[in-house]
Amino acid sequence: MYIHKEGRKLLLWTAGSIMVLVGLMLVCVSYWTFFHYLFVTLLVFVWLFLMYFFRIPNRVFTHDGTRLISPADGTICAIEEVFEKEYLNCECLQISVFMYGTDVHVNRYPIAGKVEYVKYHKGNYFVASHPKSSSMNERSSIGMRLASGEHILLRQVAGVMARRIVCYAHEGEAVEQNQEMGFIKFGSRVDLFVPKDTEILVGLQDVVRNGITPLCILPSSQEPLK
Repeated sequence: MYIHKEGRKLLLWTAGSIMVLVGLMLVCVSYWTFFHYLFVTLLVFVWLFLMYFFRIPNRVFTHDGTRLISPADGTICAIEEVFEKEYLNCECLQISVFMYGTDVHVNRYPIAGKVEYVKYHKGNYFVASHPKSSSMNERSSIGMRLASGEHILLRQVAGVMARRIVCYAHEGEAVEQNQEMGFIKFGSRVDLFVPKDTEILVGLQDVVRNGITPLCILPSSQEPLK
């Protein structure tokens, strides 16, 4: 396990602030009460929580060019047919992964391809599991063209607590399956939009892991009926 780069400066700043506060307390407070010890304990707890939040566990990734691997840790909160009008401009399937505060919050590309479209949208902060969050919350959209010629769209969506979406995608770059796509801080969701006749491999409320759990098989990878 290691700490993601998005959290290292915050952890160092938090640790430094805690040490300064404790140092001032040692100098200025001659007699510590229960509440002083409780305050210091809470500060340490906050630092440990931040370290846990930004953790990146060691994993053996699933490499399978015929399947789209989950871009995020979390729980499947939506599988539905929608009209995607930002990039795909067609009826498609939306698979949404809701990330709780205790989930690993790095996002990864579900399959190799070329990034054709990247756009950041300002927005609201509805609960990330809310149906409107995909189109009304703060979000980043990443459109990809795959080697098969198919197109997919990924969308990082901010939630109630999330106040910063980090997106590493750049238009024109070729990306690999399980390569880091971005990071969302403090609770959110990731939406995946795929062709309508995609074969879904997960169900609602299934727990998935980024880089490990296959979500679906695209039409170009499905075996023809015999």
